[in-house]
Amino acid sequence: MISHPFVTEKATIQAEMNNSLQFIVGINDTKDRVKTELEKLYGVKVLTVNTMITSKGKKKAIVVFEGANTATELASRLGIF
Repeated sequence: MISHPFVTEKATIQAEMNNSLQFIVGINDTKDRVKTELEKLYGVKVLTVNTMITSKGKKKAIVVFEGANTATELASRLGIF
């Protein structure tokens, strides 16, 4: 379950440079589950998903998209920038 986008200055720079966005997801979510949920919800193609546990005990997913500028377009749709 995708909770919300994780927005920081570093995440914004990565969206522009690496075509990636960061999301807070459920602690028990797998990479495949995050990938399929994002593709289904937003109609985008996901290249890779990396996950990590934050210092606050939440799970963060860094998602890299296939198409050029997909991350910035999705961020605009979500109201991030």
